[in-house]
Order: sequence, then C-alpha cells, then structure tokens
Amino acid sequence: MDNFVDERDHKLLERDRYTFFVLGRILGGDVQLRLTDHEKLILCFTGDPYPVWIWTPDSASSEEMERAYMLAKENGLVGNGKHFNLKYELAEYFMKRAKEDGVELSILTNMFAYDCPEPIKPESQPDGGIHTCTMDDLEDLLEIINFFHQETEVDQKDEESYRKDAEMFISSGKTFLWKDAQGNSVASCKYAPNGDMASINLVFTHPQFRRKHYAENLVYQVSMLIKEQGYIPMLYTDADYVASNACYEKIGYILRGKLCTIG
Repeated sequence: MDNFVDERDHKLLERDRYTFFVLGRILGGDVQLRLTDHEKLILCFTGDPYPVWIWTPDSASSEEMERAYMLAKENGLVGNGKHFNLKYELAEYFMKRAKEDGVELSILTNMFAYDCPEPIKPESQPDGGIHTCTMDDLEDLLEIINFFHQETEVDQKDEESYRKDAEMFISSGKTFLWKDAQGNSVASCKYAPNGDMASINLVFTHPQFRRKHYAENLVYQVSMLIKEQGYIPMLYTDADYVASNACYEKIGYILRGKLCTIG
C-alpha cells in the first residue's frame, strides 16, 4: 500500500463522485493516515473527531473486503471508537468481522448524496436575506456551530476548536448566514469546491427560528451562487430526516448515491 495518491485514485473515485466527494476533497490534504493500492482500496483518516473513509469498488470480493478490514484493524482504527464512512456492502462485512473480534459496530447514519443541476426557487419567501459571513458575525456563527454539533452529534470538538473553525470558515468567503428582518442570524450554510462540484454543508437553522423556511431559501441562494461560479451544487443528508430531504428535493436536489456511517 502506498501513502500517496495520484491520478489513478481520482479516476477510481470518479465512479462514486457523489458519495465519495468528501474523500476526493480531503485525500490530497493534511491527513493522519492515507493508504491506497490505486486499484481496489483507498483508506483515508484525517484525524479525530472525523470518520475514516474507505473506498472499495461495487464489485469488491470478500477477499478485498477482508483486506480493507484488516488494513483498518492493523492501523488501530477498529475497536477504539472510530467511525467509518463506506458503502453498505462493506459496512455489513465490517460489522460481521468486528463482531468476530469482539467489537460491536452498527450503522449510525444512513446518508444520501444529492446534486442540484438546476436549482428551483422556493415557493415560500421569508423575511430577511442572505448575508456573507464576516468576522463581525463570529459569535453568531460560533453559536450556530455549537448548536449544529450538539444536535447532530458529529465531529464534536471543544469550544476553542469550534472558534478556530468559525474563523477559518469566515476567512474562506464561502460561509453564509440568513439574517431576518430584525438582523438576527437565523440560519447558516457554507460550501467547499472540488473539481466541478461544490459541497454544501453546515446547513442549520437556529432553534428559535425554525419552520419559517430560512434554511431552504439560504440553500437555494447558495446553490445559485455555486452554479453561477460554474460548479454543480451537491450535499449529503441524513437519509432518515425525511422532512429535510423533501425540502432539498423541492428546490431541485436529485438523489445520486447512498452510503452509511458505522461505529
């Protein structure tokens, strides 16, 4: 296994460009562990609290899935609280093999991957409008990030780490708030480009301001901005959040792939 990636790996990920969009984006960056055979297996771990990403082809044999499991196990990733993002067939294999080793793994999140070739303007138009996040909005963004991680229970960090993240998000120029008519920061989202696509994330509405279509309109506006810049908007959702998925579909998002998080 090599610890570097090249064009061979990116060609492999093109087969699953939606479901493994994030893996394609982080693969060449600063990561704790990166292993690939450039043919059948890619494993990448940014570091805690983030999940381990493992790519295998749809046609992966039991021998290839065993190889993926043993690679994760030999690198200390099985049995110590790590989460894994992978395809369902490999997830089932991991859960079975881990149980043989005395480790209980289960599906934590069922994920859908969507793209949006043609955004559709929402029917409901709330008060206020989109606002590019600046350092003046740091405390508002930090509060939303805290709420986001508390409710989703993903990638949880300490307060200082969230502050550093918020500062980084703002400096990117790709983080947005929806501010209502009174100037309250009521919803957030940001995006990250990679290749010809851009992933929308941190979609969240402040608990005090829900059911007023703020996030729906914010995602639409950011999707339009992404499209105008020449990218295809895409995002991941929790498949079990039926209402929010229906909301995305109403503004033009199309289901393109499925994967899961186990841990």
